[in-house]
Amino acid sequence: MSNYAIIKTGGKQVKVEEGQVIYVEKLNVEAGQTVTFDEVVLVGGATTKVGAPLVSGATVVGEVEKHGKQKKVVTFQYKPKKHSHRKQGHRQPYTKVVIKSINA
Repeated sequence: MSNYAIIKTGGKQVKVEEGQVIYVEKLNVEAGQTVTFDEVVLVGGATTKVGAPLVSGATVVGEVEKHGKQKKVVTFQYKPKKHSHRKQGHRQPYTKVVIKSINA
């Protein structure tokens, strides 16, 4: 049975395993450096540790592979018969992280 963990990052909770690639909200870490996630909610595997609210002493270590932007999302608002419309685009920045180890 493989080890997994649920971490909190960017206002979201993500289930991760060792060797997995995840895309999270942009982190302020350079590409090629390691990042440590301290907010671990749950660690599973042979035994399960559930935090209340966090598991004490548990960390998840990952390596930042790259930064980028997602595909453009276009919003279009209009009011019928008023000749009023608004078009706006947005590209959300992300960070690609490879999970190296889960320490519980």
